[in-house]
Amino acid sequence: MPPISPARSLLWRSLRVYQIYGANTEVGKTVITTTLCKAARRLWAGEETAYLKPVSTGPAGDADDRHIQRFAPEIASKTLFQYELAVSPHIAAQASKQFVPSDETLLAELSISAARQASRGPGWLFVETAGGVHSPSPSGSTQADLYMPLRLPVVLVGDSKLGGISQTISAFESLKMRGYDVEMVLLFREAQYQNHQYLSKYFKEQHTIPVMAVPEPPQRIQHDPDADFAGMSRYYESSSKSDGLHEILSHLDIRHKDRIARLESMSTIASKKIWYPFTQQKHLTPDKITVIDSAQGDYFQTLASPTTAITAAPSPTASSLLRPSFDGSASWWTQGLGHGNPKLALAAAYAAGRYGHVMFAEAVHEPALALAETLAAGLRNPRLARTFFSDNGSTGVEVAVKMALRAARLRYAWPGGERVGVLGLKGSYHGDTMGAMDCSEPCVYNEKVEWYEGRGFWFEYPVVEYCGGSWVVKYPEGMRDGDFAAAGGLSSSAYPSLSAIFDIEARESSGEGRFYEEWISATLRRLAAQGRRFGALMIEPVVLGAGGMLMVDPLFQRTLVKTVRQNAALFGTTATHTDSTVDNQAWTGLPVIFDEVFTGLYRLGRFSAAAFLGVDADISVHAKLLTGGLVPLSVTLASESIFRAFESDDKSDALLHGHSYTAHTVGCQVALESIREMQQMEARGDWDWAMETTSQQTRSEKPSKDLVWSVWSPEFVLWVGQLPSVGGVWALGTVLAIRVASTDGIDGYKSGAARAVQAALLQGHRTDDGTDEPQWNVHSRVLGNCLYLMAGQRTTRESIQGVEGRLREAFLEAGAGHA
Repeated sequence: MPPISPARSLLWRSLRVYQIYGANTEVGKTVITTTLCKAARRLWAGEETAYLKPVSTGPAGDADDRHIQRFAPEIASKTLFQYELAVSPHIAAQASKQFVPSDETLLAELSISAARQASRGPGWLFVETAGGVHSPSPSGSTQADLYMPLRLPVVLVGDSKLGGISQTISAFESLKMRGYDVEMVLLFREAQYQNHQYLSKYFKEQHTIPVMAVPEPPQRIQHDPDADFAGMSRYYESSSKSDGLHEILSHLDIRHKDRIARLESMSTIASKKIWYPFTQQKHLTPDKITVIDSAQGDYFQTLASPTTAITAAPSPTASSLLRPSFDGSASWWTQGLGHGNPKLALAAAYAAGRYGHVMFAEAVHEPALALAETLAAGLRNPRLARTFFSDNGSTGVEVAVKMALRAARLRYAWPGGERVGVLGLKGSYHGDTMGAMDCSEPCVYNEKVEWYEGRGFWFEYPVVEYCGGSWVVKYPEGMRDGDFAAAGGLSSSAYPSLSAIFDIEARESSGEGRFYEEWISATLRRLAAQGRRFGALMIEPVVLGAGGMLMVDPLFQRTLVKTVRQNAALFGTTATHTDSTVDNQAWTGLPVIFDEVFTGLYRLGRFSAAAFLGVDADISVHAKLLTGGLVPLSVTLASESIFRAFESDDKSDALLHGHSYTAHTVGCQVALESIREMQQMEARGDWDWAMETTSQQTRSEKPSKDLVWSVWSPEFVLWVGQLPSVGGVWALGTVLAIRVASTDGIDGYKSGAARAVQAALLQGHRTDDGTDEPQWNVHSRVLGNCLYLMAGQRTTRESIQGVEGRLREAFLEAGAGHA
């Protein structure tokens, strides 16, 4: 069986598709849907109206599509999966001897059926769900979750019975929380309870959604089938001709047209009204702006341009105006548990409903406290004792720098006003706020910012890549010259695997780190002789993100931290030092900051990227995956030793830093849910498939927790690494970075070497399974000549294989590869 294409949102210009949800079972979904079908057929006589039931349970003779066939034979009707047992679909499917579709298969079948209907020309398609909003699918997923990728607008059939008000509102809120557009609420006009009156006022005032009541059907005449049929036929004939049905369908028709018109105008309007980040807008035309209608899992649903839409004819299916786009940058490195994750949405709703936002100064609430405890336990860093909250990674870094510089100034009794910098790595970048920018050397991000003053020294460092048929550690030119040059002046050292490079304790024991230590020590002595002052060492563990997706030799970073800590005399003379009497984890040399905004929280396969280095930070900054991409939040964790530097009887000595939304409850609750979910995934072995593939490739016999693994297949990494146009590649955890060789002599951020492959990925992929399904593409970002792709923590093996296949095609299409 060919791989299933990613689920796509269903939107056609000519076919109006609406999904019929019910507030509960037995609320009249099929009766109301039949009425809608007949009315649409009558009012749009030249168009075709169709009915689709994805899953039905119970005897085939009593199925809903049979009801349509009996009372509306002019309507094309179909059921995709029918199970004889009249119970919940998950039970009926498991009890049957029939095929039980996965969620992906069910969505694919539904999409194909809808596309075939669209290919027949203008019309209507009503897709009726089974039971209530959360009734299970055959796989066990609730319907509300299952159908989210399709993003079909909804007609909610309310409950007109006793208790129906609550059921209807609850059903609506479940759909709303999952991002469904509920366009209308319909229910029977029941004389005794008159739920429609209350619900009309409620939805008008609370949500501006129209509620319309339709006449109740006649009572069933069980003992006389002919009379029963005649009564229902008269009911449908009358109700489908009513002015109310005309009003309902006209409203749905207008909503459909308005949605398309808005989508198709968004890029033009945005080009005139939006100031985009990291974009030279002089060259940004509307056709280059991606219109995102929704997102689910690893995929955006984006508006397909006329040049990329499939127009082949004749075709058994029609192309949706929307297509799936793999989110190749994890939405700027934030998305981990999938777009539209119901667990995270529910966590946000819970905190918003319980607290809203409450101020945090000298107060505490459970989400913040629980998050602080969970993070500290997960990081397993005995140095970290205190948690400070801020709103994003850049400000989290600024907090860390404030902490470190204060502690260093007090330790070494530096006079006020003296210029103090940080030690770091060349190309590192820690954020766009002014203080964070000053922690990086001059670069394209900051060199034209008027207030920028680079405050520090940035080491050259060896990088890790797969190239030339082997894994190598490449030494910078400055490390190959002078008194401390690598043995024989080598430009690189080769290793049998990435795991061998990350076996830093073995490498250290064999003496590999001595050269690094001597080179770093000599550099520090030179800086001290120049009278330079430094208040912190700040590094991004293992990988430099915005600096170009560069993997640093972990042994170098480990040695750098240890060498700085062992050379306190090079940074100043200790005035007072009582930390060790109260804290056996007191910092030495300089406070060490780990910026794990990008690399932390399982991005590279482990809870903390610091675990690869085998050394602990005094201050650690986390954001991005912290909330799974849902809301901004950052935490800066510090040691008790750092914390004590701010203790005083003078309030002005306190850490006077904060934000109105410090430790906001929604962010803390979402972060708590996000971290716990990823920890549970690790405990369940959700990534074992990737670990096993890596283990087989490297013949590793280490326990899985010590593995250096990636979701990107080793075979693919080796293939890419041998392309003539690729200078190097690496993959770790969920990240894949490909350095495309420059042909214009320009390297780094200003290079355009990766643009051709990026453009080929954006063009999209057309399936060859005979259905002529719409293309899906890969939405990616580049950092100069570095093309990087990022999966989420829930990305499946099948999705990875699909993206790898698309990457192979893209390199060939861009003329950057070989067959």
